[in-house]
Amino acid sequence: MKNKKVLHFSIFSLLFLCIGLQLKSEVKVSQLAHIYRKWLQEEAAYIITSSERKVFLQLDTDRERDMFIETFWKQRDPNPNTVENEYKIEHIRRLKYANETLGRGSPSPGWRTDMGRIYIILGEPKTIERYENMTEVYPTIVWFFQGFGKYGLPDAFSVVFFKPEGSGDYVIYSPLIHGPQKLLVNYMGDVNDYVQAYNEMSRVNPNLARVSISLLEGDDSIGVRPSIASDLLVQKQIPEVPAKAVNDEYAAKLLKYKAYIDVEYSVNYIPNSSLIRVIRGNSDFFFVHYLIEPQKLSLEQYDKDFFANLEINGSALDANDRIVYEFTKTAPIKLQADQVEKIKDKLFSFQDMFPLIEGKYKIYILVRNSVSKEFTSIEKEVVIPAVSKIMEQPWISELILANTAKRDPKYSNSEKSFLFNGVQLLPSPRNDFIASDTLYVYFQLSGLTPEQLEKGHIIYTLYKDDQPIKTTRKNLENYTDKTGILEEFSLAGYTAAYYNLRASVYGNETQSLVMGEESFYISPVGYLPRPWVVSLSSPADSPDNLNKLGIQYANCNEDEKSLDYLRRAYNLNPTSPTLAADYCRILNKLKMYQKVLDVGAPFMQSDQKQEFYALLGLASQSLGQYEQAVSYFKDYLAYHGTNLRILNAIGICYQQLGNIDEALVAWEKSLEIFPNQPELKTYVESLKKSKTKSK
Repeated sequence: MKNKKVLHFSIFSLLFLCIGLQLKSEVKVSQLAHIYRKWLQEEAAYIITSSERKVFLQLDTDRERDMFIETFWKQRDPNPNTVENEYKIEHIRRLKYANETLGRGSPSPGWRTDMGRIYIILGEPKTIERYENMTEVYPTIVWFFQGFGKYGLPDAFSVVFFKPEGSGDYVIYSPLIHGPQKLLVNYMGDVNDYVQAYNEMSRVNPNLARVSISLLEGDDSIGVRPSIASDLLVQKQIPEVPAKAVNDEYAAKLLKYKAYIDVEYSVNYIPNSSLIRVIRGNSDFFFVHYLIEPQKLSLEQYDKDFFANLEINGSALDANDRIVYEFTKTAPIKLQADQVEKIKDKLFSFQDMFPLIEGKYKIYILVRNSVSKEFTSIEKEVVIPAVSKIMEQPWISELILANTAKRDPKYSNSEKSFLFNGVQLLPSPRNDFIASDTLYVYFQLSGLTPEQLEKGHIIYTLYKDDQPIKTTRKNLENYTDKTGILEEFSLAGYTAAYYNLRASVYGNETQSLVMGEESFYISPVGYLPRPWVVSLSSPADSPDNLNKLGIQYANCNEDEKSLDYLRRAYNLNPTSPTLAADYCRILNKLKMYQKVLDVGAPFMQSDQKQEFYALLGLASQSLGQYEQAVSYFKDYLAYHGTNLRILNAIGICYQQLGNIDEALVAWEKSLEIFPNQPELKTYVESLKKSKTKSK
């Protein structure tokens, strides 16, 4: 189980390293294996969206392409709860019909013909009219369709095919580009005179004349020059029908997370709304507060209860795509039937927070429901300011707008997302309100002088259509907490519209310091269902936050800062194996070996002693305590399994103890596992030769 955990963490690290890098360039279609080239160019040619095609050409392996194709079809399955994929069955039928029927007499396969393309996209026409044996008109076929309004097409329309000059394949007809004059065999009039051509076609066949000037049923342009609507229908709207039948956002998410999700997750990407804010904590560091509202959260029933299990993976990558911080959390959800009934019409909001050191980052958060195999994600850039910098000059955080603010004594002993000074805010990622709401705004100030705090004020200005409609002034001296400002405004009397709220901070009557602004929306509806929330919390002033910051500084090679935070975390809870082990790692790195032994040795009597075998072994080795180091290293190998670095260290210790035979055993085992160690290999061979000569 221990090895499995280590492997899982390694894959997770690789995942966020990969998704932080620029996407690779597309491969050429000609470079694909035949099966994938045929799928892309024939089977999915007319129904794949441009985004899906782009993603498919950026995949690296056949496994990824197979996963994509399976996901592609499942995204289009109208009834995922059945074994059959009705969409795929119908599409294959259309493709087969196009090749076997519509390609007859054509040098091209049926799917490549204009008729085949329209048939594959739209399916069977409601009616077909054939004009193939008329002396006055070139062979023409009219397909009539209805019922495609949900895809943005007209309620009723025709698609016309004809053989130009009476030969070759049937091609799609455009009233604007071709006109009725191109359908008439012996038309002798002006090629630009649509009215004359229409009148002549009317004498031949009134029905054909009507569609020759407009493909749209009931179009009032009959008798005049064709409008652009018919051309847009055949050139743009019909080809876009497949794209409107699917949300292709999943493709981009699959590309980002392909190393970490399998098909059963990839077909269930759930879009979301999200919000991320950077807020300073009660100490000398910042937290990233985030919430994510997926469009749905599926619960599964076992006996009388309903369950979901959220697995949250997050990572922060710096400007060099270096992983500075990553985390894995779980949030099991168990609800009773009456609770499910209360939330069934509500959105779900997952909220959390984590500390982060100063810098500019790309934040990636992946939330999976392991019960329903659904996933959603956030990707956003954030900037964490240095606390020392924001103390030097006036600074204001981003504004947080909320529709609810709750005070509860129990909040004073915990840390959780969007909880500030004992007030729990409920923001919406959409910043949507109704006229009966109270709007709460929260933001932080820093870097103001005592005089500015005493004489300063804040001007709150409400804008609608870029015009100020209300201004409110509040003196800073009236706020109990001048570093964390919480203000509220009634929205009663305001009409449904988009608004902006601006908070302008002044040091005196005229001295403008900083300004923050946020937009919001008042909905015309009388009620907005607020989400039910799952929010993780931790004890206030938890040493875990200091520990996380220490690890982040270590990942950035800022060892002195790392040492400071890890020591503070350990001192707050010296009985924690996790805090002690992380502290020992930075102590080893800084060559403070005796301190490693002092901190780690007491844990050799605990259930977590395996976490300290390597740490104490390396410290003992560095202090010349070779026998003790060998003992720790052997304990490590017995528990964790083979490790190249530990084997080599054992060899060095035995060599220092004068036991060359045991040293060779360790090094030869190391070379057996990883032969590509030329210096060690040369040294082992020289030792063997020396032993042979000495005999």
